[in-house]
Amino acid sequence: MKNNIITLAAIISLVSFSTYSHANSSNNSDVAQNGIYVGANYGYLKVDGADDFDDNSDVIQGLVGYRFNQYLALEGGYINFGDYGNNLANAETDGYTAGLKVMFPIVDRVELYAKAGQLWYSTDYEVVGFSGNKDDEGVFAGAGVAFKVTDRFLINAEYTWYDAEINADNVANGADTETDFKQASIGVEYRF
Repeated sequence: MKNNIITLAAIISLVSFSTYSHANSSNNSDVAQNGIYVGANYGYLKVDGADDFDDNSDVIQGLVGYRFNQYLALEGGYINFGDYGNNLANAETDGYTAGLKVMFPIVDRVELYAKAGQLWYSTDYEVVGFSGNKDDEGVFAGAGVAFKVTDRFLINAEYTWYDAEINADNVANGADTETDFKQASIGVEYRF
């Protein structure tokens, strides 16, 4: 996972540098339609998994992306899925995402979007007194609507599904749980 994080950081740095150079040579309207953006989301997380891990949690996410034009962007982020579970089995998961985002402007100040990509995550778990950590990867897909307050500042509402698996290797009979994280969130985005 550390190599994936380093690769993602290198990509974001390269995109940031090229965006900075482009922004300095572009007029103001181009900067709002293409270039770098940052964002943050906060919302509700439904964890669907084995009975012991079914729970609700808060989710916090930070994003950085690069818009190639008004329709396509490359986006990466950090996400904290919070704590979930019960007294016998509980876990805490966080991770990084990288994916493509497709935007569909429908009127001057409103755009719909869809995104999908890769999730790299780490889960700290405790099952009946046995604890451990597992790094893994999965996929995600989501959709939302964004409202432009200004050409650079947006407010959005989003629903995202993440496919994850909890592998508790050191527990007797090794618990192996297919888990879906379903996120409904609101957020903000600022375009440079």
